[in-house]
Amino acid sequence: MSIWSLIANASVVVQLVMLMLVSASIFSWVIIFQRIRVLGNAKKVRHTFEDLFWSGMDLSQLYRQITAEGRRVEGVENIFTSGIKEFTRLRQSVNMDPDAVMEGVQRAMRVALTREEEKLDKHLSFLATVGSTSPYVGLFGTVWGIMHSFIGLAEVQQATLATVAPGIAEALIATAIGLLAAIPAVISYNRFSTLSDALAINYETFSDEFSSILHRKVHGRDGGAA
Repeated sequence: MSIWSLIANASVVVQLVMLMLVSASIFSWVIIFQRIRVLGNAKKVRHTFEDLFWSGMDLSQLYRQITAEGRRVEGVENIFTSGIKEFTRLRQSVNMDPDAVMEGVQRAMRVALTREEEKLDKHLSFLATVGSTSPYVGLFGTVWGIMHSFIGLAEVQQATLATVAPGIAEALIATAIGLLAAIPAVISYNRFSTLSDALAINYETFSDEFSSILHRKVHGRDGGAA
């Protein structure tokens, strides 16, 4: 009696449950590795950009460096470029009120911030769903398998451990697969949510700080050029 033989001999419903759980587990691992790459890259971009931003480099020069041909703008860089582009465009308008300029800049950065937060949280809901529902789906497969096994026992004259064990074992495999799918999903979801929230807070903090810098510029209290 092997695992594979138990799966092969399980009822159709239990096999479908197992297939569903295995598929969910595979998709979860794909998302896990993808999120590791995305969040890791976002942290790297944030550290690199903040080092440049707070080094005293001219904002126009920093903007040109970030938007160099063929370079992909992402993460906190996207918030910066959205703000500086809107700031430059509005300042070129004739008789534009400084407060109106800042409102436009803050609006542009809020849109960019929202988009970046959506990128950070992408697919996390799937991990949460797998983590919360997989044990119950596996339990359903187990209950169905045991019920099916007991129905089969009613058709034999004498019930022994040898006749009961395979049916119960194949049913319990569904619960085991459900737990194997749920545990990595729950751990990863908690970890990625924490990282995503930390990055989102950092983005918001930078947006506020950058708004303050641009506010000083537009009101003529900073001699630097944007």
